[in-house]
Amino acid sequence: MQDANSKDAVRLTSLAHGGGCGCKLAPGVLSNILAGMPATRGFADLLVGTETSDDAAVWRLNDQQALVATTDFFMPVVDDPFDFGRIAATNALSDVYAMGASPILALAIVGMPVDRLPVETIRAILTGGASVCTQAGVPVAGGHSIDSVEPIYGLVALGLVHPDRVMTNRGARPGDALILTKPLGVGVLSAAFKQERLEPEGYRALIASTTQLNTLGTELAGMPGVNAVTDVTGFGLLGHALEMSRGAGLGIEIDAAGPALLPGVEDLVRAGVRTGASTRNWASYGSQVKMGAALAEWHRDVLTDPQTSGGLLIAVSAAQADTVLKLALSRGFAASRIVGRVLDEPVGVAVIGGR
Repeated sequence: MQDANSKDAVRLTSLAHGGGCGCKLAPGVLSNILAGMPATRGFADLLVGTETSDDAAVWRLNDQQALVATTDFFMPVVDDPFDFGRIAATNALSDVYAMGASPILALAIVGMPVDRLPVETIRAILTGGASVCTQAGVPVAGGHSIDSVEPIYGLVALGLVHPDRVMTNRGARPGDALILTKPLGVGVLSAAFKQERLEPEGYRALIASTTQLNTLGTELAGMPGVNAVTDVTGFGLLGHALEMSRGAGLGIEIDAAGPALLPGVEDLVRAGVRTGASTRNWASYGSQVKMGAALAEWHRDVLTDPQTSGGLLIAVSAAQADTVLKLALSRGFAASRIVGRVLDEPVGVAVIGGR
């Protein structure tokens, strides 16, 4: 067996055809697959199912509690096994926070090429994930493992929330401001990392962003004026904004200059660094997005860039937007910005501005 820290150790990212949330099926492909699935509306206690592509399922347990259930797993986005575990666990727990819940329990999902990776490397991945769960105050109480061709790690995550405080991606109202709490560019930096073009500053920022728990979501539950929340992950900002648009039956406007970007992202994307997932995302939903004629192609690449463990996209009334923004900033989400608004128009996303 190889020493996981030796210079001859296999790079985790070299064992995977994709990484992070860029591994997700393209939105169009996923829609086709799910088109024939049975409807879930016949279950009275199922508060949130598959109908609006929300972040997690929600089941009413009683008048005071609803169970939030989700799962998320993917291939490595970085080579350090401990950091890979941390990123994957943070990403999985994000769906619980996005529904306004507090996590209570996690189960590990583990698929590893045991003939290619040292036991120490696999253990470090699991340890990294467990460290994030400890930070979130929940145990990794079990799980399942298989021998697979590519390394895969993630969690089943469960949480609790009051049934009246469940946050979904479908409640946005006309005039709402849209706040994004983390910078964009995770996919771009991940691609640069695989190409060995990522500067140390960019790598540090990548790790810091993708391991920041979206605990803010729990505080947003029940706040006046917070009408819809989702986390921005594999479909990019435009894809998840479009899901919010469909859920509400309203239009959404995104300011291309609104989101903060991780260090080095603009230069890298202008130099042609992008993920295949970004291209697949645009092919899946680009027909429902209106891009301003003056916008450069690199803007599209950033706005469709798959975000692993991305920020929360919050639809909040204009009157409460400043309060929510200040709360996000006070909780350490320093890149929080107003990035758009909800329009009383047909479903779709329009992109304006630019830089």
